Amino acid sequence: MTRWPTISRRRWIQSTTAFLASAPFMKGRSAERGATAERAASIGYADGLAGRMYKTLKHGMVRVDGSLIDRFRAAKQAGFDGIEMDSPGMNVEETRKAIAETGLPVDGTVCSSHWSIRHTSSDAAQRATALDHLRQAIRDTHAVGGHTVLLVVGKGEDGPENEIWPRSVENIAKAVPLAAELGVHIAIENVWNQFLYDHDGGADQTAEKFVRYVDAFRSPWVGMQFDIGNHWKYGDAGAWIRELGNRIVKLDVKGFSRKENKFTPIDEGDIDWVDVRKALLEVNFHGWVAAEVSGGDVPALTKIAASMDQVFGLNG
Repeated sequence: MTRWPTISRRRWIQSTTAFLASAPFMKGRSAERGATAERAASIGYADGLAGRMYKTLKHGMVRVDGSLIDRFRAAKQAGFDGIEMDSPGMNVEETRKAIAETGLPVDGTVCSSHWSIRHTSSDAAQRATALDHLRQAIRDTHAVGGHTVLLVVGKGEDGPENEIWPRSVENIAKAVPLAAELGVHIAIENVWNQFLYDHDGGADQTAEKFVRYVDAFRSPWVGMQFDIGNHWKYGDAGAWIRELGNRIVKLDVKGFSRKENKFTPIDEGDIDWVDVRKALLEVNFHGWVAAEVSGGDVPALTKIAASMDQVFGLNG
């Protein structure tokens, strides 16, 4: 089996720098985004995204008594098309059984240790453990039929950006060959981790750093699980979607109120959902969107699924 050769940190940084300076590639990305926007306009898509998006949710949102099968059944009853699990820590055989019994697929996982064991850490041993956990999550996801591992790459507190950027890219890149082999995307989430945005800045920020960070991997197996609510505080969600374009392999969704400076249920807050829908059509998005809000029992989950239908126009 062919493996990527091991490269030194210096060589990785040099190749990354050269790549980021590659004008033709970046112009190609821009042209592609423009083409998808023009295509969406010419085809005349309706405002909604019916038939293009599939609803999923975090496993921890399902708060019903009983077995894993009971929780899968509850999510399906509430109107979800799939469910995201956590790994490392997922019982693969139990999860496979729940899938078989209910017909509800696992579309992906969330790397369960990414906040505490980070790819940005200055501790080489911690980075090695983070890499082991990411690889395990990729294997577990593949074993249950999923296609994404959500990853928070680390925290800005681990050092200056010009240090944590290259060392986190170098570390995560070591998992890319496995991701490609098994067909599982490493989906980087935009979160409040003081990295790739200005945590104390205003609402006029762009996704430019996230674009450059994803492009540094030079691989279709690394993309974004773009959380629509997480950065409404810092920038325009529709504009970020347009900038990220086909780097978005999956979506997370929650609401946010700039006026009250807090997260909200999906259909509350002040996110411009009309523009979000337009942006998703312009970048020709097809795929999964994961609810990441407070969950509950079947009635509560049904309400969440309905709110997703409402904001994305999934009822046609």
